[in-house]
Amino acid sequence: MLHQKTADLRGPALLEAPESHPGRVHAQLNLDGCNLTRWPDDLQQFTDTHLLSVYDNALSDLPDWLWNFRHLTTLNLSANRISVIPAGLGRLQALQMLDLGPNQFGTLPDVFANLPALEFLYLSNNRLSTLPDSVRSLKALRYLNVTDNAFQTLPGWVGELNSLTEFRAYNNQISALPDEIGSLSRLREVYVMKNHLTTLPATLGSCTRLEKLMLQGNQLSTLPDELGLLSALTELDLRFNALETLPEALAGMTGLRFLDLRANALSTLPEVLAHLPSLEKLDLRWNRLITLPSAFRELEKRGCLIYT
Repeated sequence: MLHQKTADLRGPALLEAPESHPGRVHAQLNLDGCNLTRWPDDLQQFTDTHLLSVYDNALSDLPDWLWNFRHLTTLNLSANRISVIPAGLGRLQALQMLDLGPNQFGTLPDVFANLPALEFLYLSNNRLSTLPDSVRSLKALRYLNVTDNAFQTLPGWVGELNSLTEFRAYNNQISALPDEIGSLSRLREVYVMKNHLTTLPATLGSCTRLEKLMLQGNQLSTLPDELGLLSALTELDLRFNALETLPEALAGMTGLRFLDLRANALSTLPEVLAHLPSLEKLDLRWNRLITLPSAFRELEKRGCLIYT
């Protein structure tokens, strides 16, 4: 029996139709970890639901009646075995958060223009190599996660997602970030580890609110001078790349607290790095450095941890 605002359906109780409680709103339905292989028939009666979560089950399809849940603001379908999303998804126009990963999607329907309120889109751990063009219409989107997929490129229109603050695309096969990424003036965090990046676009320096830039496990051999414009950056992870030198322009990263340069091919360092005023940790292990300039010893005396 559903007698609370939040209904946890993991127990054996039979769902009761909302008509038996006139005026009652069942704001949340939680079926996480129920070992479901099919959708409970009784569930379709609760179309006034705002949050529906079926995380960590064994569902392989989506029922047609799901698209009648017009009040949904949160839909969590993650950790199932679903391979097809019907176009009916576009009828859930109140959605603010949509979690579709991990599943088995190879493509997505081109219906995202009908989801203008969407702020959080999780697509990780699928089989995606492209995004529908209609995703570019998501002007409210703040968080986009396409990690652990099969992307080799990213569309230039990513730069049109004006509200984007966090972008996660690690564990793909991306060889370059689009120049248009520099248009994302609200971007705070970028995670593109374990891709095939060999260079970074100079336009990245225009993302002046960027605080975290995670680039571990790529093939970067150089960095653009424009990264020095990222004065708000606090964490820069460049582990396991192919860097032989660093630009002196990085001295402009006055907010940088953590700089990880492990496992590159550095034999020298620009002395200006020793004058970064906020630096708390500098990791230089597994490079070709023999000695450090004396200025870096002053950095240690100031309290910065340096690992060599």
